[in-house]
Amino acid sequence: LPLHHTYECTCGFLCQVYRGSHIAICEGLRYIVPNMQQSKVSIILVVPLMLEKFHKSIMSKAKATKKMARKFEFGRKLCKFLLFFGIDKRKKIFKQVHETFGGNLRLIICGGAAIDPQIMQDMQDMGFGCIQGYGLTECAPILALNRDCDYNNRAAGLPLPDVDVQVIDKDENGIGEFIAKGDNVMLGYYKNEEATREALDENGYYHTGDLGFIDKDGFCIITGRKKNVIIAKNGKNVFPEEIETMLCSSDYIEECLVSGEEENDDVIITATIFPCMDEVKKQLGDNPDDDAIQTLLEEEVSKVNKNLVNYKHIKRVVRRDTEFDKTTSKKIRRQYKK
Repeated sequence: LPLHHTYECTCGFLCQVYRGSHIAICEGLRYIVPNMQQSKVSIILVVPLMLEKFHKSIMSKAKATKKMARKFEFGRKLCKFLLFFGIDKRKKIFKQVHETFGGNLRLIICGGAAIDPQIMQDMQDMGFGCIQGYGLTECAPILALNRDCDYNNRAAGLPLPDVDVQVIDKDENGIGEFIAKGDNVMLGYYKNEEATREALDENGYYHTGDLGFIDKDGFCIITGRKKNVIIAKNGKNVFPEEIETMLCSSDYIEECLVSGEEENDDVIITATIFPCMDEVKKQLGDNPDDDAIQTLLEEEVSKVNKNLVNYKHIKRVVRRDTEFDKTTSKKIRRQYKK
């Protein structure tokens, strides 16, 4: 991320200067792997999109042939078996993967958006410490963080010490808005009292706009953004981020965006998909026609629908030929109705 992004500036620069770390600045996204090999980086901060690309690249090579796939799965199972007895051979067994990233990478910290827990687990299975955190610029920027010795891959993390994180306005499923109070929370927006009053309540709690719940172990589980929620016809909340994560687990889907389209007094859950053409061509041949690609994407959507309750079902699939427009933190820009 660029240094003007609070996540990168605080966690990737200021904290590292404080700790006396050497800092390697990436020359650009296309050079990130060569730069990691040159600098022998031990810790890297990434956004989900980057970790997803790392993961897809590893898995596509590991499963290129049936023989390689069997070998990879055997190695993973063997590592888990040995770990049960306190023997860690992951870096040796997956040496080739580690050398791709310079051979010294021990910790990947992911933040900026939600990520598929399976991706985290896969990276951990190969011997990479992999944790995620949650925060906002207004909170300097961390509210919750998984620890290397205490983590939950489905969670954004545990609240930082002396930071009071609560969930308010809960629905019937216990999901509500996260609010937080602590020394890390801003005093207000510069010369914008109206925005400050909307964000900070009279008790000094910052209203994040993020929805979720706190589990029995104290981990913050985020289900989505308040302004992204789709209200189904039955009045139930549909969190597009949940469905997008499930869709992006498909090898054939590079990026996607789920939205609710109002039509004839109904809300049509729509998935707009940018396919991974490299994987599509492996399945359909070098020159697949549009109908074949559409059918393949609809089949992938059907698989996801089987794991969703009826009111969350995707009823329309739209294919796009270009990547989505993104922010500097690599989040897809959503279009909001005024």
